[in-house]
Amino acid sequence: MSAPESIPLIELRGLTKTYGAGEGAFQALKGIDLTILPGEFVAIIGPSGSGKSTLMNVLGCLDVPTTGTYHYQGIAVEALDNDQRSLLRRYALGFVFQGFNLLARTSALDNVELPLLYRGLPRKERRAKALAALTSVGLPAKLRSTPGELSGGQQQRVAIARAIVTEPSTLFADEPTGNLDSVTTRDVMTLLTRLNVDRGLTVLVVTHNDEVAACANRTVLIKDGLIESDVSRA
Repeated sequence: MSAPESIPLIELRGLTKTYGAGEGAFQALKGIDLTILPGEFVAIIGPSGSGKSTLMNVLGCLDVPTTGTYHYQGIAVEALDNDQRSLLRRYALGFVFQGFNLLARTSALDNVELPLLYRGLPRKERRAKALAALTSVGLPAKLRSTPGELSGGQQQRVAIARAIVTEPSTLFADEPTGNLDSVTTRDVMTLLTRLNVDRGLTVLVVTHNDEVAACANRTVLIKDGLIESDVSRA
């Protein structure tokens, strides 16, 4: 699923998210207007409690806004039911998390195959696509290794391979280098940059790390549930 470059991939208008009700209510997002074009590499930054993770969860269809609109490739996401949002995640979105979220007793190849299994692809096709994805992240020799036999950086590469094996339009990465040392962080960010440049993959990264944010073409600063700044770099 892809969008022409002239059409916004993501468009938010007046987006809010409130948790709880009454005196215990907390408004995590207070009216977000944001447009992201196909092929952008965007870093979402901000202090703890700023709302950046909430924004990522809404963008990734893991949560729903309280008010406002969210259009993904022209689709009104806020109007979708749970099953429809699940289909959008399955066919258009890829996710990478700080904790890798790999199945511990399962090989790298089988971990990467998992999203394709949910799609119902034949085994031979799943294997071929998973191997291609592992090769693209530099791990063709580790396909039989379990997560416990891999370094943190290698585990995150497997997680990235799993996220891109379905050929998503957008890759969401939530603190993808949070558990990695500085050298491995640079390796992972080099990989994400290459995917963005070579494949035209839209990448959105939530991060506390200035070095990670510097890899993006655009930095959106969230503070107290609002966008405080939005800076693009040539």
